[in-house]
Amino acid sequence: MRRLGGVLAAAVLCGTAAACTNAPPPPLVAKSEAPVITTTGPKVTEIVVGVDDVAGGYNPHALAAQSPITTALSSLLLPSPFRPGNDGAPQLDRNLMVSAKVTKAEPFTVTYTIRKDASWSDSAPIAAEDFYYLWQRMRTEPGVVDPAGYRLINNISAREGGKVVEVAFGKPFPGWRSLFSNLLPAHLLKDAPGTWSNVLSTGFPATAGPFQMRSLDEPRGEVVLERSDRYWETPTTLDRVVIRRATHSAMAESLSKGDNQAALLRADAADVNLFQSIKDVTTKPVPRNEVVQVLLRPASEQLKDVKTRKAIVASLDREALIASGTQSGPSTPFRADSYVVPPSRAGYVKTITANTLDASASDQLLTEAGYVKAGTEWQKSGKALKLRIAAPEKVEPYAGIANRIKAQLKDRGIDSEVVTPAAEDLFSKQLTEKDIDIAVVPRVDAGDTAAALASEYGCAGDAPDGSTPSPQNIAGFCDPAIQADIDAALNGRTLVSDVLARVEPLIAAQAVSVPLFQIVDLLGVLPSVVSGVDTGAPLAGVLSGAPEWRRLDK
Repeated sequence: MRRLGGVLAAAVLCGTAAACTNAPPPPLVAKSEAPVITTTGPKVTEIVVGVDDVAGGYNPHALAAQSPITTALSSLLLPSPFRPGNDGAPQLDRNLMVSAKVTKAEPFTVTYTIRKDASWSDSAPIAAEDFYYLWQRMRTEPGVVDPAGYRLINNISAREGGKVVEVAFGKPFPGWRSLFSNLLPAHLLKDAPGTWSNVLSTGFPATAGPFQMRSLDEPRGEVVLERSDRYWETPTTLDRVVIRRATHSAMAESLSKGDNQAALLRADAADVNLFQSIKDVTTKPVPRNEVVQVLLRPASEQLKDVKTRKAIVASLDREALIASGTQSGPSTPFRADSYVVPPSRAGYVKTITANTLDASASDQLLTEAGYVKAGTEWQKSGKALKLRIAAPEKVEPYAGIANRIKAQLKDRGIDSEVVTPAAEDLFSKQLTEKDIDIAVVPRVDAGDTAAALASEYGCAGDAPDGSTPSPQNIAGFCDPAIQADIDAALNGRTLVSDVLARVEPLIAAQAVSVPLFQIVDLLGVLPSVVSGVDTGAPLAGVLSGAPEWRRLDK
């Protein structure tokens, strides 16, 4: 455009080309002899990854936005002081940080020193305000992932132009390295209209990392990431990563033709067989940080009595729910037989050893809870027991399992209805109230087991500074009998493994949760064409390794 502008300007100043030169006009050339002008640009090196969906809602801190695409984009586009290593343990990201360490015992204080050259894609520095913004949102917003650690923070202060961040806690928190992952651009979000639900709802207003967003076309199902010119560290080898929505059969065909170099999908047994049959394709399971669970909410009027909750659990065929959800795909070996730790994580210990289904126990418990069998249904005071089962709209396997639960309860004479509100509405509104009895929702692992225990099963409390009270967990569950143990694990006074051994049987006795399985995707790769495309570090996802990916055929 600058060159074109110069030509136009010259034409305006000179009037005509003849007025500005004594050179003779060029000879006339017949059409058949017209010269062919070709232009060649630099060769673009890219890797195309097929996925199930690129649907919007990309906030990695919101339960409503959890998906492989959210994990992928946040790992590449948002800065984190620590990132999971190959063993899942957090490691300091020296591309962003100079240091991060505990600098004071009383009060427990962590000091983060950010690199001076680390900045957002709009040139704003990554600084203390980004830490502060995330802290404020995580401790007060409903439906966020593992907020317990953030609620221990008393204050955040800054010095050296915001590049040194001091985080003071009210109590010790050994899991502090799990905090402040996927920082958000506070300078663009803190005063933006709307609520937390709008944060990253349709895209990324600014990014910070080796890639930047070139385009995000949700209707077409395509995301294009390009090497960032503003990245302050070693640039990526690839020019571009394309993430493209496709059906499973289309992904397989694109891999077989070499049009795609990788695919990441939620597969059933038939998909596994299909992708394993493609010549030169290597397949691997990729566990998500997401466990499918059934929550029986004490916050609801219908299930506030533990005997009723136990009766409902005894009415469910957990084995059948797991089978219907895994569909003999990669998730099958990853049964979630623990209430807190996912099967793929270190420290996982099985505490659930039997199926839940027990028809006689269900009948007895309902009777003890004051219900009577009237014909084919259970009633109390002449009113039939009817439950509302919720799952996020159009999100599988959650909606499908919710309908399976409805069918199982019907077999036991318990009426129910399935509602599937939009995920944002479910987590930010409906699960803060009492009208949902059962929720089929994810339990998301953010890396710290003690924080996960406290976030999922701990009692709500006041904010450390006495401001807005912390939201309760989405089940509305609080058991003072186990709160002291939960706090002891969170503050490091007791080993979390010892606390889990004591607490998990008590959680089971309260009949609040029925864990089912960890969602595991299938990765298909053409190793003869690309290098470095692998399962990624635990919690980080496949695309977290994209800065190191290479094309071997270009």
